[in-house]
Amino acid sequence: MPDRVSDGQWSRLSEFIAQTTGLHFPPERLADLQRGVAGAARELGFEDTAACVGSLLSAPPTAAQVEVLASHLAVGETYFFRDRKTFDVLAADVLPGLVRSRQGREQRLRFWSAACCTGEEPYSLAILLREALPDLDDWHVTITATDINGRFLRRAATGTYGEWSFRDTPAWFKERYFNRTADGRYAILPEIKKRVTFVQLNLVEDVYPSLATETNAMNVILCRNALMYFTPPQVRNVIRKLHHALAEGGWLVVSPSEASHALFPQFVAVNFPGVMLYQKSGAKLPAKQPWMPAPPGEAARFVAPEIEKPSPWVQQVPVPLPTEPAPAPAPEEPAHAETRPTPRAMAETLYRQGRYADAAEMLAASFAGHTPEPQALSLLARALANQGELTDALAWCDRWITADKVDPAAHYLRAVVLLERGDVEQARASLQRALYLQPDFVLAHFALGNLARSGGKTGEADKHYANALHLLGRHQPGDPLPESEGLTAGRLTETIAAMTGMEAVP
Repeated sequence: MPDRVSDGQWSRLSEFIAQTTGLHFPPERLADLQRGVAGAARELGFEDTAACVGSLLSAPPTAAQVEVLASHLAVGETYFFRDRKTFDVLAADVLPGLVRSRQGREQRLRFWSAACCTGEEPYSLAILLREALPDLDDWHVTITATDINGRFLRRAATGTYGEWSFRDTPAWFKERYFNRTADGRYAILPEIKKRVTFVQLNLVEDVYPSLATETNAMNVILCRNALMYFTPPQVRNVIRKLHHALAEGGWLVVSPSEASHALFPQFVAVNFPGVMLYQKSGAKLPAKQPWMPAPPGEAARFVAPEIEKPSPWVQQVPVPLPTEPAPAPAPEEPAHAETRPTPRAMAETLYRQGRYADAAEMLAASFAGHTPEPQALSLLARALANQGELTDALAWCDRWITADKVDPAAHYLRAVVLLERGDVEQARASLQRALYLQPDFVLAHFALGNLARSGGKTGEADKHYANALHLLGRHQPGDPLPESEGLTAGRLTETIAAMTGMEAVP
């Protein structure tokens, strides 16, 4: 029983849970913590709550134990088009601006449903796009959905729901986008289901933005009803990383109870009727276009605005021609003077701070008049990719490969950029080239597994996942993987296990 656990143990457990899962249980929520741990204790096979608490505090829990604990502590309450006003604003005010800035260029849109629970939110996004964009098939759209709870993700991936998930939708909504199952539930149509990718991610502990986990250059991030679970320092850190994960002009959506000017100083707060959103820049909004999922027989109401002129990055790199003799060299600095950081070192610092545009500008300016080194080309390509400037990122990847044809990292980064552009076959060829140059390249195996899986080639996907797990077995769980920007071997192992049910190789 909970009263057999001392106050000190509950305090220590609360701190441990906050550090490992991000779920925050201050003293006033002690009853919630006790209730959740009691449920987890029964499932984990402990004879009582005290034994469970003692075990959790005496030794690091396994990933499976953390998943069970999180499933009992996090609230899994959601439904389709929860908070209708938010989706109305996304379709009527946000989506037109995103379309305008990309139509006729790289027609791509990237959405991230963080803390997606059992999947109703990201599937709602997919349905909204289907309704609001008549030419959706001409766009490369990605919807990434993440949650710390592997159980929620596995339920979400099935795409099957009961009546409770439809409590704020009209009857025709189910008829249009779901098939009735034999047990009376509703399975979402494959056309909608395939647009969402589910990935396990801990918003507090894991690294993002990251090209490896496709949490970069997002146009819209929904992180609703998640921040309330975190400690104040964790909230600030999560918001900072979400800001970095957005492309310029991108939007962050939080729940009304989480909206606060004090929490989001790096964003521009934009008020809509009944909804406040946060934008990474102050881009001008188009005229409002009302939206609502249209009843059968009616067309969705959406008009794409005018196209904005792009400004290609690659053509902006200054390469001046010498027109006069070079000036005499400056006198040498005294031996005791501080060594000034190189442009690449300063750009790396900017990159780590999430200032990708500043890093790219500094690198491009430093290239004037000489051939850049491969490491600088790599950094520029990554900085551009993290801003969503994929055409230019691809061009610099190609220059990197020209400078160092046998670096597998260059071919891998090229593949990641191509995948974001929707060029699947070229991406596959680049990944195969990376593996030819480095057969133990874990992330290349993982990416090829994802490609095969999305193409319905289960056997081929399982082969690549098994190879990745075998190679991950050579690492310690906390080892960062090369070219992952911080993704650890342990986290990728858990991700593959959650996706496939495969066990790690000892």
